[in-house]
Amino acid sequence: MTTLRNWAGNVTFGARAAHRPACLGELRRLVAGARRVRALGSGHSFSDVADGPGDLILLDRMPRIVEIDGAARRVRVSAGTTYAELAPALHEAGLALENMASLPHISIAGSCATGTHGSGDGNRSLAAAVSGVELVTADGSTLELARGDADFPGAVVALGALGVVTALTLDLVPAFELRQYVREGLEPDALADFDAIMAGGHSVSLFTDWRRTSVWLKRREEFDRDEWYGTRPADGPRHPIAGMPAGSCTRQLGEPGPWHERLPHFRADAPPSGAGDELQSEFLMPRAHAAAALRALFAVGDRIRPVLRVSEVRTVAADDLWLSPFRGRDSVAVHFTWIRDPAAVLPVIGLVEEALAPYDPRPHWGKLFTRWPACPGGFRDLAGRLDPGGKFANAFLDRLLAAGGERTASPAVR
Repeated sequence: MTTLRNWAGNVTFGARAAHRPACLGELRRLVAGARRVRALGSGHSFSDVADGPGDLILLDRMPRIVEIDGAARRVRVSAGTTYAELAPALHEAGLALENMASLPHISIAGSCATGTHGSGDGNRSLAAAVSGVELVTADGSTLELARGDADFPGAVVALGALGVVTALTLDLVPAFELRQYVREGLEPDALADFDAIMAGGHSVSLFTDWRRTSVWLKRREEFDRDEWYGTRPADGPRHPIAGMPAGSCTRQLGEPGPWHERLPHFRADAPPSGAGDELQSEFLMPRAHAAAALRALFAVGDRIRPVLRVSEVRTVAADDLWLSPFRGRDSVAVHFTWIRDPAAVLPVIGLVEEALAPYDPRPHWGKLFTRWPACPGGFRDLAGRLDPGGKFANAFLDRLLAAGGERTASPAVR
């Protein structure tokens, strides 16, 4: 098998063989005949969540499905489809997703399975838009679950533990336009106004090196204030990482455009992120702890900066999905884009986890962490019922299903 690595290159997949089925029947036969099997999306996870010792299935040759129901405001879409592929079709039909992540290049099923998100006080995770899941289970049979079914909350953010997802149904909203503005020079003292700042748009992000901070506002309305929490407007397009050219970024300076060309930070027709040579971590805390958690990180900023490219702070509304980092609580998300030096980065991830420990952090499953939260018992039971032989198990899931909050070194950092 040709060596397969994730996008960042820090995970080399250990599967004995990789398969690219071209139809549902072929996929069902592959799953039924495998002893151990995992599915791989677009490879944008930094953890070993998709790795496994058996067969690896890639869905990039499966038929693309985009079935839009305008009256019901929903779309049924094939799992391997990316947001960049789906969004223009929705916009042409006068519809939209309520939110998107920083990158449109990521696969829809992989993003939902790992709890990926955008930002905005009223916006939930990408997985929360899912109203239906279709998957191939361990014996090769198909299973469909819909919102309202007893097992549904455990089947959306499921980390590949229940089967190979083949299609999802997503909730939609009417299409809309956004304007994107960048404000620079936010001082740490402005954290006292955190709630008001993060309410400044449909989607709001803070980018910081724990010394200098900018605010990225994605708004439906024009922004016409000169004075705003001590910040000043950027005098040109910006990249989230200071000093990098902004050519890969979505349009700024208040130029109106379709939702799918403003919600992501990076353009669909440009390389993801613009950096690439990086590692990532992210931790999600209850919204009420936002100011205190950020102060704790500013206090250790001098120890974070030597291995940091940039951090991003976002807000995400609560959902009810069992493995979602946002389950049952409105959250503040603190993201870290690190240099690609695992030996230097891993101790700093531990430092960040220690600084955030008083604020009940949960990790993003697709990124790097060392402290495992306890696994909800309902999910453990669901995985055991749908996959009693552990066909979809891997080292990542073994650690999760056994976890009770202990700390362990992450083998994905290499």
